[in-house]
Amino acid sequence: MKVILNEDVKSLGEEGDVKNVANGYARNYLLPRNLAVPYNEATVLIFEAKKAEIEARKEIKRKNSASLKEKLEAANIEIVMPASSNGKLFGAVSANVVYETLSKLGYEVERKRIDIPGKVIKSVGNYKISIRLYEAQVAELTIAVKAQTNDGTVVEEKKEEKVEETKAEENKAE
Repeated sequence: MKVILNEDVKSLGEEGDVKNVANGYARNYLLPRNLAVPYNEATVLIFEAKKAEIEARKEIKRKNSASLKEKLEAANIEIVMPASSNGKLFGAVSANVVYETLSKLGYEVERKRIDIPGKVIKSVGNYKISIRLYEAQVAELTIAVKAQTNDGTVVEEKKEEKVEETKAEENKAE
């Protein structure tokens, strides 16, 4: 069944889009919730009249996502998790943890749009993640995962010192 969307519908399309969907999906979900109208000459004329209004709303969404992208990429995000002395986390940093951290900092993003390479982070360090925003915009941000000891203090891990220590140990062994 061909329908015209009244509102943005996740995983289907945006307001004003013409979509071909299953009859049951249209009859049982989209039409009763007024998310879509059947595609016919009358509804096409109505949406042609609203086209400029719909484009203006889409342009506002594009601008908002562009400003959100700039803010996210400029933000320093730190996540403190309990970890062992070797830097392995007792839990894992998942998209849910990142979402909650961003929410506390005042950023509104959808949990489903957060992409973490490997799905979860299991050790201390700096990681790049991406957040899919409106349309094709993607915000790339760096998250610092830090270790928390048993007494609640945050351990600042300095990888450079570790590298120097391991090189010194190797030199002693030789």
